[in-house]
Amino acid sequence: METLHAAEGPGGHAVVVAGDRIGAVGTYEELRERFPGARVRTWRGTLGPALVHEGPLPDAPSPRERVHAVLKRGAVAVLERHAAEPGVREAASRVGVLVLPAVRRPELTVGHRADLAVFDADGRCVATVCAGRLVHRRA
Repeated sequence: METLHAAEGPGGHAVVVAGDRIGAVGTYEELRERFPGARVRTWRGTLGPALVHEGPLPDAPSPRERVHAVLKRGAVAVLERHAAEPGVREAASRVGVLVLPAVRRPELTVGHRADLAVFDADGRCVATVCAGRLVHRRA
């Protein structure tokens, strides 16, 4: 099933996710017309590519919670040099978080992995989608 993720408001940025891939990028209006059967998730904030967490992982009691803390910040990738602690790579792999050798520029490109995030006006993460799955949503 396709999911249309959109920022609230007319002309807001939107992305169609099909499985773990980006199916289309555009405005809500044009994508809603092209994908009338898609499930719609509307977010309050700015929709864009998910981030690469460049520093050490946040402190938490377990590797799983450290990876989850990264997702809560709108990131779906961590750097190899910060993922050396036992269990971190396994925890990252289970949820789909990438472990990268170097920083790469995040982008929303049709056909690429569906990694996106929504940030509010204060810069706090509202939602994170990792490989097409909604893995964080702020209440």
